[in-house]
Amino acid sequence: MLTELIALPGGTFQMGSTAFYPEESPVHPVTVAPFAIERHPVTNAQYARFVEETGYVTVAERPLDPAAYPGVAAADLVPGALVFRPTAGPVDLRNWRQWWDWAPGASWRAPFGSGSSVDDRPDHPVVQVSYVDAAAYAQWAGRRLPTEAEWEYAARGGAATTYPWGEDASPGGELMTNTWQGRFPYRNDGARGWVGTSPVGTFPANGFGLADMIGNVWEWTATRYSARHRKAEAQGCCPAGSEPDPQVNQTLKGGSHLCAPEYCHRYRPSARSSQSQDSATTHIGFRCVA
Repeated sequence: MLTELIALPGGTFQMGSTAFYPEESPVHPVTVAPFAIERHPVTNAQYARFVEETGYVTVAERPLDPAAYPGVAAADLVPGALVFRPTAGPVDLRNWRQWWDWAPGASWRAPFGSGSSVDDRPDHPVVQVSYVDAAAYAQWAGRRLPTEAEWEYAARGGAATTYPWGEDASPGGELMTNTWQGRFPYRNDGARGWVGTSPVGTFPANGFGLADMIGNVWEWTATRYSARHRKAEAQGCCPAGSEPDPQVNQTLKGGSHLCAPEYCHRYRPSARSSQSQDSATTHIGFRCVA
């Protein structure tokens, strides 16, 4: 079953921020037309149904092209994806390679590599899906991926505050979303008991009734990434089912369970990040609009 769509009226809002990272600026008025957005990110169970009905093979499950990796032994050109691995202790946070690892066999079915599974997590957001994998699902569902502006408008939930719920990340000590709890990247105490992704809807919805717009998993948008906001959004180039372009970065929104105050304080509507179209990781998912 597809996720319920929540109809939004559209309108003009102030997009961006000058209070955190430079790529979020400038603050500028944006008008979005009425649209509808899925109540929560696409889940493992929903993606499994799509694959079952279409036979779709995700980017992480496809063999690597030898021409793209000159000098690499054929035995090493096996399908796989990036997996987060906590470090043994404190590390230099400027070097993300210390906690990301290439895992052969990692895919949406086995997010952490061979031997892992999502069988016991049907209601968690699907991860290890690239931009084109998300777009393929959206096309099958008769929907599309949101633009960055649509996504940010929806995430704000009608509010103009730093977080959809106000100015305090944890009002009254209440945890409002699934982010890293502890010391990144070596100690995670869990968000309401969840280390990693959590079932969709575990945390409070925003003012529009949308779950997990902030935290849990980053979400793909149809907007190409630029270092600062442009006057007009550049939309994604690739139709569903095409090969991803590793030289093109798409805009991600929302932050994830790996975001912490001391690293990646991007669990806010205005925050943004970039990822190449072929990337599949344990902290990126998506939702659709119509």
